[in-house]
Amino acid sequence: MRPLDRLPTIRAKLGSVIVFAVGMTVVLVYFLLSFALRNEFRDADLVELLQLAQEQSRSSSPAGPEGTSFARLSDGELTWIGRELPEPPRFGGGVHVGVDNGVEFAAVPNRNPDGSVVMFYAAREEPSFLVASTRFLSEYWWQLFVSAAVAAAISLVVARWLARGMTQPLRDMASAARRMETGEYEQQVVTTSRDEVGQLAAAFNRMSGELAGMERLRRDLVANVSHELKTPISALRAHLENLLDGVERPEPETLQVMLAQSERLARLVDQLLELSRLESGDVPLRRERVRIRPLVSQVLSEIDVARPDRQVTLEELVPDDLPPVDADPERVHQVLFNLLDNALRFTPPGGRVTVTASHRDGAIDVAVADSGPGIAPEHLPRLFERFYRADTARSRNEGGTGIGLAIARSVVEAHGGRIWAESEPGKGATFTFELPITPETRRSP
Repeated sequence: MRPLDRLPTIRAKLGSVIVFAVGMTVVLVYFLLSFALRNEFRDADLVELLQLAQEQSRSSSPAGPEGTSFARLSDGELTWIGRELPEPPRFGGGVHVGVDNGVEFAAVPNRNPDGSVVMFYAAREEPSFLVASTRFLSEYWWQLFVSAAVAAAISLVVARWLARGMTQPLRDMASAARRMETGEYEQQVVTTSRDEVGQLAAAFNRMSGELAGMERLRRDLVANVSHELKTPISALRAHLENLLDGVERPEPETLQVMLAQSERLARLVDQLLELSRLESGDVPLRRERVRIRPLVSQVLSEIDVARPDRQVTLEELVPDDLPPVDADPERVHQVLFNLLDNALRFTPPGGRVTVTASHRDGAIDVAVADSGPGIAPEHLPRLFERFYRADTARSRNEGGTGIGLAIARSVVEAHGGRIWAESEPGKGATFTFELPITPETRRSP
């Protein structure tokens, strides 16, 4: 486990990182200053050495700090008092200080009793590079300690103040997540930052919105399924109770009604199972090259047989030269039949339903347009949800279950396409789905 993993909060981690960074910065600055100022103490050392030479030049037995040696230059002969060092430059008079051959020296003149001039030297080895670089630290260590402590305290206060604002969205998300565990999915986190935390908060808000929508759809699905199943079951139960009580007799008409209700119940269950398999990807697609024009003609002929009493004109405007699509013909047939059946159901007598197709951007768009009453804009985004009806009463009377469009969407999306609806109230509606063309056709010039 890393050291920061032991800290319980992000504020503590951020504060520790900032304090450590500030402390390391202060130490680094002092080391750089020590390196840059390693020679700044040399003048003071030479002045100190000169004062020592002047004091000890009058003594018969010179003595100084450890590491300091003395020498006398008389009649051209240099005599060392103490440890012998590399010979410094020779002078005949005057006061001299300097560094030579790694030795700091100070030379002052002195007279013997006989009146002769003697040069007296005080010398010591020049400090090494490491000693010279660390001398600044040894001289000002307490200032280093105080400045580091003050900087760390200030940075800690600033870090906690900054971290409080930075981590507030995280705390809000943690609190919202705990509420979501109890089923309260409509949770939103307010943030104005654009950094990673802000992006995380925005993603959390999108996720909570999607979860709330999924929960709403789940509840609607349970309610709608219960309602759709209740209707045929209630009808069957009523007829069975009447038969048992002798109110009705098992005549063909009564049995035919019961059979129709049971078929409706079976059809609803089959559609729910099919939709579940489509959405989970359990139904394999048998893709092949499919021509749209023959498929549309086949579906229109079946519509003629299924609705012989219709009073709506069907029109086909599909070109013959459209490239084939890469699709499962049975599934595309299912989508097209569903859209045409819905269009006929909502188109009043004397109206018109038109099927068109066009080639666009590597796909074929197939559109089914009707001249019915149209769909209000607020219903368009939810038309392909399970059991959703823009006109509930009418669709139920016509026998619709509200699952057909959801199945159509699942089929189209399984092919890699999309489906959408466009409408204006009073001007009819147009349902369009796109299917990708075959790869061979897409690569051809």
